[in-house]
Amino acid sequence: MTLCKHQKMLSDCKSPLNPYPDCCPSYQVIFSACELGVFDLLLLSQKPLSAELVAQELGASVDGIERLLDVLVGVDILEVEQIDGTACYSGTDVANLYLAKGSAKSLHDMIIYQSQTIYPLWNNMVHAVREGKNQNEKTFGISPEDIFQTIYRSEEEMLKFMGLMNSTWILDGHDIVTAFNLSCFKTMVDLGGCSGALARELSKAYPSSSVTVLDLPTVIQTARQHFSEQDDTIVFQEGDFFGGDIPPADLYILARILHDWKEEKCVQLLKKIHACCQPGGGVLLVEALLFENRRGPVMAQIFSLNMLVQTEGKEHPPSQYSNMLSFAGFHNVQVCRTGKSYDAILAIK
Repeated sequence: MTLCKHQKMLSDCKSPLNPYPDCCPSYQVIFSACELGVFDLLLLSQKPLSAELVAQELGASVDGIERLLDVLVGVDILEVEQIDGTACYSGTDVANLYLAKGSAKSLHDMIIYQSQTIYPLWNNMVHAVREGKNQNEKTFGISPEDIFQTIYRSEEEMLKFMGLMNSTWILDGHDIVTAFNLSCFKTMVDLGGCSGALARELSKAYPSSSVTVLDLPTVIQTARQHFSEQDDTIVFQEGDFFGGDIPPADLYILARILHDWKEEKCVQLLKKIHACCQPGGGVLLVEALLFENRRGPVMAQIFSLNMLVQTEGKEHPPSQYSNMLSFAGFHNVQVCRTGKSYDAILAIK
C-alpha cells in the first residue's frame, strides 16, 4: 500500500473528472463515503472506530456502514484492525490527505461534484450520443442552450463547481504553470479563473508578475467570500470575457475554457484576446489534449464524452488548437504534455 498507488487511483477518479462508465461500483463507494462524511469523522477521531460508532455519529444504519467500510478496506482506502474482538476502522494516509474535507490537498469537493452533477449526466449518455447534444434538460430540467446557467443554477451548485476547479488546480496547477518559463510575462490575466486556485499557482511560481482573475460578477463575489486566502497576492476582477472588455496583460490564460464551446466561438474569443495583446504577448491554453492518432489518452477521450453530456464543446488534439490560434493571428505555438490530466499550449502574438 503506497501513496503513489493511491494518488494515481484518486487521480484516475477525478473530475470532469473521470466519470468512467466502468468505475460505477468502487467509485460510488468513494462518492457515498465522502457525502456521508466517513473520512472526516475517521480523521477527526484520531483513533480507530467501530462500524457502530461510525453509524451512530453519521446517523446511518450499522449494517450499511459496516458494508461500506469493508469495501473501502478492500480497495485500500481504509485500514481495519481487531480491538477487543471488534473490527475498528481508520483512514489511510491517502484518505486523510485527499478525501477528508479539511485537508489542504482535499479532493472532497471534486468528488462531490462528480457524484451529484457528472454522474447523473452520464446516466443520460445514450441520449447524448443519439442526439449529439448536452443532457442538462433531461437531467436537471434546465435549457441546454446556456451551459453556465446550469452549472451556476444556485449558490450551492456554484460552490460545488468552484470547489471542483479548486481541487483540480491543487492537483495539477503547479505542473501547468511551470510547463513553460512564463517569467517574461509581467502581467497575467486568468480568464474565467473561477476560485483563483490556478492564479495562485502562477503567483507562487512567478512572484515578480501580477496575476488577475477575471470572471463573472457572481463568481468573483463567491470567490472573494469563500476562496480568498489571507496572504493572497492575486487580484479578482469582475467581467465577461465574451461580452465585455478584457483588461490589458502580457499573458492571458484560458484554462479549461475552450473545451466548453464550439470552435467558431473559441476562435472569436482568441481573436478578441489577440486584439488586446501587445506584440510579444501571448495566450496559454490549458486543456486535456487528445493524441493525433485518436488512440488516447483515455482520460482526455473520457473528458470529451463528458463535454458532450454537459456542454457544447469537446476536447481536441494539439493540431486543432494550433489551427484556431493561427487563425486568430497567433504564432510560435508550443505544446507541452505534462503527463498529468491537463496539458499546456503557449502561443505568441
